[in-house]
Amino acid sequence: MKAILAILLVFGVLLAGDFEKGMKAYDKGDYRTAMKLLKPLADQGSAGAKYKLGIMYYYGRGVKQDYKEAAKWYKKAAEQGSSLAQHNLGVMYDYGQGVRQDYKEAAKWYKKAAEQGITDSQFNLGLMYYKGQGVNQDKIKAYEWWLKAARQGDTQAQHNLDILCRQSPWACKQ
Repeated sequence: MKAILAILLVFGVLLAGDFEKGMKAYDKGDYRTAMKLLKPLADQGSAGAKYKLGIMYYYGRGVKQDYKEAAKWYKKAAEQGSSLAQHNLGVMYDYGQGVRQDYKEAAKWYKKAAEQGITDSQFNLGLMYYKGQGVNQDKIKAYEWWLKAARQGDTQAQHNLDILCRQSPWACKQ
């Protein structure tokens, strides 16, 4: 049993080393090496590697730009709880990039990321509640999400709160 644990520990350290090397290669702009190191890790289940592959396909870094492929990798990472992948997948559903535009699905992913503190998702979710896109229109919920984003310094959220509270002061009296 101890031998198996030792092997798993060594294997985990090696994988972590490859992830760090892949990230360093990515940061240096060596996307071919990054892909070579990160793809096997993504295939083995690394949420971080899946997220980074999504980024690479979304922006066409080291690969041909492919929104469908980006959405595929973002979804895999998002399902493992990656808040950044959840946010990016929400954006893709919001704008119909690589997936069919679906505001309900966008709101679902924004909410998951927003609950983990991703400011941009909090802002976007507030906007969806304000407009009633993918969710029932609810200015109080818009206020709540924008307030969370505003408290993290999001100036757009602060601006939207100002407008909302002027237009619908009842939504802001909490």
